[in-house]
Amino acid sequence: MTKQALVTGVSSGIGLATARRLLADGWEVTGLSRTKPPVRLTWIETDLNNLSALHETVSSLSTVDAIVHAAGFQRSARLGNLSTQDGEAMWRVHVEAASVLVDTAVNRMPNGARIVLIGSRTMTGVPGKSQYAATKAALAGLARSWAAELVDRAITVNIVAPGPTDTPMLQDPARAATPPRLPPMGRLINPNEIAGTVSFLLSETARSITGQTLTVCAGASL
Repeated sequence: MTKQALVTGVSSGIGLATARRLLADGWEVTGLSRTKPPVRLTWIETDLNNLSALHETVSSLSTVDAIVHAAGFQRSARLGNLSTQDGEAMWRVHVEAASVLVDTAVNRMPNGARIVLIGSRTMTGVPGKSQYAATKAALAGLARSWAAELVDRAITVNIVAPGPTDTPMLQDPARAATPPRLPPMGRLINPNEIAGTVSFLLSETARSITGQTLTVCAGASL
C-alpha cells in the first residue's frame, strides 16, 4: 500500500519542495497550508494559528505514516524592540501546531512511522532573532521527548535544521532587521536539499535514527 505523508506549509519554500520530493518518492501527500500549492496533492486549506481547527482537520484523516512539520515564518528584532504578538504567533505555528499535529495523529500512526520537524540552525541563538530561535530550540525538546516515548513503537522523531535557505521567507520585510548572510560555501541552500534530507529520514535507511537534529547549513555552523 502507498504510504501517506502529512506535510505542513506546502504552498512554498521547504514545505513545497518536500511535498514534491515525497510525491516523486511514491508517497501520497496530504498538504496543509493557507494557500493552495502549485502541485497535485490532497490539499486542505488550513491556518495553523487556529489550533482547534487544526485538531479537527488532523482528526478527520485516516492512517498517517509520516508527519513533516515544515510551516514556519520569522519575525526578527533586537532586545528593546521585541514584539509579544510576534513571539506568540511564532510559538503557535512552530511549537503548538507541531504538538497538535503529532498528539492528534500519533494513535493512528503505525509502528515504524516517521516524524520530522523543520527547525533552524538559528535554534542555537543568533543576535536579533531571539524569539524565533527560542521557538525553534523548543522543537529539540519536543523531538527528543517524543522520540523516547515512541521508541518502543519504532516511530522515529527527528529535526532537520537548515541554515540560510533560498525561500520566500528571506525576502519577508518583517525579518529585515536581520538580513541573511551567505554561508561559507558562498551560496544559499536550495530547498530541494532540505527536502532530500527529509526524504532520507523517511526512508528505511534511516529507521535507526531518532531524537536527532541534522543541520544542513553550507558551513554556517563552522
